Formats: sequence, structure tokens, C-alpha cells
Amino acid sequence: MRSRLENEDRAAVLAADRGWAAAARDKDLDRSVSYMADDAMMLPPAGATVVGKVAIREYMASAFATPGFSVTWEPGETVVAAGADFAYTHARSVYTFPGPDGTIQTVHAKGIAIWRKNTDGQWRCVVDIWNDAPSPDINLDSE
Repeated sequence: MRSRLENEDRAAVLAADRGWAAAARDKDLDRSVSYMADDAMMLPPAGATVVGKVAIREYMASAFATPGFSVTWEPGETVVAAGADFAYTHARSVYTFPGPDGTIQTVHAKGIAIWRKNTDGQWRCVVDIWNDAPSPDINLDSE
């Protein structure tokens, strides 16, 4: 059974991840980057690790500026560490982007985001890693 504090932390992490997802869906660069820690890293599939908030901003800006790009996700499982300073969320996501011939491709993915509670009490993503998932019917509203 979870304690009240565990439930509050879990709810805060879920709110942060959902806020980030909404910002990314809206292609709101400043809001998207605000969910990342200064020392965060992204590990995109088949790409180099993107380290630090400045590099992540550039990575996101490039993606958001790509015609046909979109990303949606809904966090599912959320686990908060016993010390309540780290947590992770699991999500399934859907990306669209132009393929080599210019037609829009849809890719399903799965990922883990690791969150850290800062000294100000705010949860920030410190590691975001994802990879392609099989293309079954993924209903983002059901997770």
C-alpha cells in the first residue's frame, strides 16, 4: 500500500510527464525544454546521445521544425524510488516524420524517462531513452 507522500510524488511525476507530452505535442520548445534537468541526456534510437539542456534544446528545435514531425505519448507505469528523489515512467509513443522519399511515416516507440526531484521540489527529466516498438494497434488513451 502506498503512503500519502508516495501517492503525491507519483502524481507529481505523472503531471510533469503529461505536461511535457502536451508541450511536445504542441511543439512548444520552451515549455518542452523546461521539463529537462540542466544535466539531462536523451538517447534517441540509432543516434548519438544528446547531453545537456542546450544540446537538447537544439535537438528538439530541429525535430519541431521538421515538416510533418509530430510526437504523442502518455506515461503509463510510474515508479518512485523509496527515497522519493528519483522516479521513472514508461510510455508508448507515436512519431510522424518525413521518410527518405518525403512521405510521412508513422513509427511506434516505447521508452523510459528517469526523473529527479530537484531541491526546489520540482521533478525534471534526467534521462530519456526510447526505441522502436512493434506496430500493433497502440491506443495511447488506454494506458
